[in-house]
Amino acid sequence: MVLNLLAFTVIFAIFGFIIFNQVQGTLFSKTDEEMLNFKEMIAEDPLGEEGIPPKGEEQRDSPDFRGPDPNPRIIVLDWNENGEIVNEAQIGTLLYENYFQDYTVDTENLNTFTNSTFDETYTFRYLLFEDENPSDEVAYTQLLVNIDPEQTIIENFGRLLIVCSLIFIILSISASYYLSKKMMKPIIQSWNKQAEFVENASHELRTPLTIIQNKLELMLMAPQEKIMNKFENIALSLSETRRLSKLTSDLLTLARADSAEMQLSKQTIPVDSFIDKTTAPYKEIAESQDKYLWLDLNSNVNMEADESRIHQLLVILLDNALKYTEERDSVGVKTYLEDQKVVIEVSDTGVGIKEENIPHIFDRFYREDKARSRETGGMGLGLSIAQWIVASHSGTISAVPNKKQGTTFKVKLPQ
Repeated sequence: MVLNLLAFTVIFAIFGFIIFNQVQGTLFSKTDEEMLNFKEMIAEDPLGEEGIPPKGEEQRDSPDFRGPDPNPRIIVLDWNENGEIVNEAQIGTLLYENYFQDYTVDTENLNTFTNSTFDETYTFRYLLFEDENPSDEVAYTQLLVNIDPEQTIIENFGRLLIVCSLIFIILSISASYYLSKKMMKPIIQSWNKQAEFVENASHELRTPLTIIQNKLELMLMAPQEKIMNKFENIALSLSETRRLSKLTSDLLTLARADSAEMQLSKQTIPVDSFIDKTTAPYKEIAESQDKYLWLDLNSNVNMEADESRIHQLLVILLDNALKYTEERDSVGVKTYLEDQKVVIEVSDTGVGIKEENIPHIFDRFYREDKARSRETGGMGLGLSIAQWIVASHSGTISAVPNKKQGTTFKVKLPQ
């Protein structure tokens, strides 16, 4: 939040500085242009045509008048080498006595636009330059323009800019807090998921290890016993070892998937023939369990996919379907094309999934019926791996309850 606030503050400060300087430069650019034009006119015709002062206004009739037609904004001061004003009559006695009588020229600011305050009240911008036609009386010419209106605009704009900057900084505090909180949300969620994942994995690993340890300790207590007498202990240990090996393999698959290390090896797969071949062993398993496995293959197309991963996907879905069905239930695999994508549906007439639990079934280690899953060997990782396989193929997977009984998993994969 502090870093975001600093970033916003720096951006506002730079923005305000640029805008302020642009406004200030724009306001003074017209004044500077007027003084430069006046300087050029003085250089071209210092005393009017044929050396005769121009006629017209009272100032032009003055014997001390120098220069072209006067600009009403510009005051001309002529200075001699001693730093004295020599055109007092031209600028007016009242103006001279009130403001310029004690004014001294600063020759270090030659040919530079400079601001100066008179009597702590009026601000003038002036240009001082050496007279291009020097005489005994005039050594320097100074052009002054009153910039009180411009100065007022700049001061008001500066105050407005400060107020707006303060408002924007206050808003940036709110924005920084909101953005920081929003950026931290996925991090916190990821952290919580990681902590939950580690906790669940530790629990799942501890259970088979405990069983194996207990059975081996029982065997050590009777070293003279024959293997056939400890058959149950050995069989259970082997079963838990296989379960532990599968769990470790699944965890490794998910870890590699999370770190994007898992690379797909895509090839052309004939969808219907591949599914027919993959489901063949499960027909025998279904028959042995007094269940019925049917196929309805209607997508006579090829698709680019990783054959081993699609095989793994089908195995996960068929295993789940067979685990959660009873005798005389059926399991079906259907394929068809939809929106130019291959759709694979695996449905069953088993116990089904409650609607409120469907959003969570793809979460890692999630089991709707923990007791039943423990009996059938489920660890809650299969559907998470299935979802990763489908997502890595740029597809989608969803589960919907069957109208009568059971669940249908619908997988859509691009060709």
